[in-house]
Amino acid sequence: MSFSISGKVAIITGAANGVGLAIARHFVDQGARVVLADRDEKTLRAEVAKLSGAEDHAIFFAGDLRERLTLANLLSATLDAFDRVDILVNATRECIACDPLDDHSDAVEKALQQNLLASMKLSQLIAKQMIKQAEASDEEQKAIGSIINLSSIAARRSQPELMAYSIASAALDQMTRAMAVELARHRIRINGVALGSVMSANLKDQMNAHEDYRELILQQTPMGRIGASSEAAEAVQFLASDAAAFMTGQIMTIDGGRTLLDPVTVPVH
Repeated sequence: MSFSISGKVAIITGAANGVGLAIARHFVDQGARVVLADRDEKTLRAEVAKLSGAEDHAIFFAGDLRERLTLANLLSATLDAFDRVDILVNATRECIACDPLDDHSDAVEKALQQNLLASMKLSQLIAKQMIKQAEASDEEQKAIGSIINLSSIAARRSQPELMAYSIASAALDQMTRAMAVELARHRIRINGVALGSVMSANLKDQMNAHEDYRELILQQTPMGRIGASSEAAEAVQFLASDAAAFMTGQIMTIDGGRTLLDPVTVPVH
């Protein structure tokens, strides 16, 4: 079974930096046609310009993906450029710290809006487009689309200061499972990738802010290193490809073994 995504059209959110950008770069390298979506237009424009051979393989879309009109415009821009959508990667993530006893905080609401609802609404929109594409196709047995949600091992840990992020990540995992059941009859697969100890934009910021952060993580990661964002990108490619044709509703963990022994005192991302 092939891992190829060559010729596929993919929308990747959170693509201005970190893991989302690594996935976008990897997909372009693998021959996919890619829409890089995020809020930072300046960065997106610069990154698309740097992509090798991307003249006809990559465009960017800048906007607030928490807004329904923006999501509709993202789909329209994708169809205008590439005529279809085969893959959606919801890679937008924001780690929001909070005090679990602060009843005036809106951290949970913000985390759910950014990490769950935006991905859910975009998934619903793109799934409907994939179904339309299938209705116009004569390939009745072939899978018609793949959706991958980037989550976190925080969904399974109990760190009080990351309560909002943990709740949103757990909700995203459950949304992935629920939608997988509904979309299976339409030949659309939806899976998740739970990251931990993988170099993201947020993890890089935390290590810059706290000098002992890196060492704490390494001590609690059996493989003794921080994962590269390219390793996450390769896992996403697998889930998007025909090699994972019989996988749906699964949450793949990439954490160097962190969740095998992770104490709650060590931050996760």
